[in-house]
Amino acid sequence: MTTHSSPAPPPDGAAAAGECPVAGARPPGETVHDWPVDHLPGLAFDPLMHRLLREEPIARIRLRFGEGDAWLATRYEDVKTVAADPRLSRALTVDRPVTSMTPHVVAPAGGVGRTDPPDHTRIRRHVALTFGRKRVAALRPRAEELADQMLSRMAEEGAPADLTEWLTGPLPAQLIGELLGVPPHDLDRLQNWRSVILSSNHSEQESNAVKGEIAGYFKAMAAHRREHPGDDLFSALVEAQKDGGLSMPELISLAVMLVLNGMDAVRNQVSNMVYALLTHPEQLAALRARPDLLPQAVEELLRYIPHRNGVGLPRIATEDFQVGDATIRSGEVVYVSYLAANRDPTVFTDPDELDLTRDEAPNLSFGHGPHYCVGALITRMEAEVMLTALLNRFPHLRLAVPESEMRWRRGSINRGPESLPVAW
Repeated sequence: MTTHSSPAPPPDGAAAAGECPVAGARPPGETVHDWPVDHLPGLAFDPLMHRLLREEPIARIRLRFGEGDAWLATRYEDVKTVAADPRLSRALTVDRPVTSMTPHVVAPAGGVGRTDPPDHTRIRRHVALTFGRKRVAALRPRAEELADQMLSRMAEEGAPADLTEWLTGPLPAQLIGELLGVPPHDLDRLQNWRSVILSSNHSEQESNAVKGEIAGYFKAMAAHRREHPGDDLFSALVEAQKDGGLSMPELISLAVMLVLNGMDAVRNQVSNMVYALLTHPEQLAALRARPDLLPQAVEELLRYIPHRNGVGLPRIATEDFQVGDATIRSGEVVYVSYLAANRDPTVFTDPDELDLTRDEAPNLSFGHGPHYCVGALITRMEAEVMLTALLNRFPHLRLAVPESEMRWRRGSINRGPESLPVAW
């Protein structure tokens, strides 16, 4: 990471290139930090975010791709303010080459992630009930059934076993497939498309080609569902599209969002949770001694684990406003880091420590404001189901390789192990 200062020379003793300036050394926003978002081992926290949170909570950054620079908010309250402020627009990012960590835009134009109210509210309404508390509670028995079946097969195969292959990968993929009505034999195709769309190493051309393929897949599926509707979420979305409640691009964007998060985000989050527990034996012992702590433990694991690289989708200011010590000007790009907010030392005691008994502020792992993740409840449920099944079935579960031999995903938006070898 390098920094670019304003024309005025830095004072004697100021931070050298590659270091963040100390708090108060320069007015906010005069230094632009080049942030390549390098590969980080294991669950290591990004050192730039760690320093900015403490020294320059409203900072300017430049990422590998796109043009110009952007503001980055890292402090808990500032992140919440930015995420909920209606003066910041996701829709204005469409067709604007803002500085980005990927050579392509993951979220499609006109999709739920890149719209503002009232369009965003209208689109989101079509999936909100499916992922509400009652529907997620009704899905739990099926998730428990799948977990039991998958772990039984893993136990029969014997140790060591790759948990991402037997449980944390297939369970969320099968569950979201059943929810959407995707045929089981198509899940591998969707997995292949997922690996390109969520990559920071594939070119814009490669990504666009895959986006075209996945759009064609869901268009064909929509045509089939119009003639042969089923009892699944995708059929309901097709009905909404037929009645004029959704456009075809909006329908496709919802399906892609659900597939990507269901297949990739949940797989990595739960894999990371298992790894964190197995490498914090005192915390794992506390959880085994008090199984009732599990929901609270899941919240702490969500807070502690840096589940993604870099930052998410940007926003564009529609007018001037103040955040912390910085004045954001109309037209400027703003990012927030929910990961950094989850480590804010003014909100969380010893924020860099994993403490499953922690009972402080809510974590921001699923975002905040209008774009709060619609799949938060189902992700929590799947995590609770998989962790409970593992702890009950394998009381001596452990890593099957030294931590130093673990292989972690590279060049991907979501962080997680390539494989998670375990023994019991």
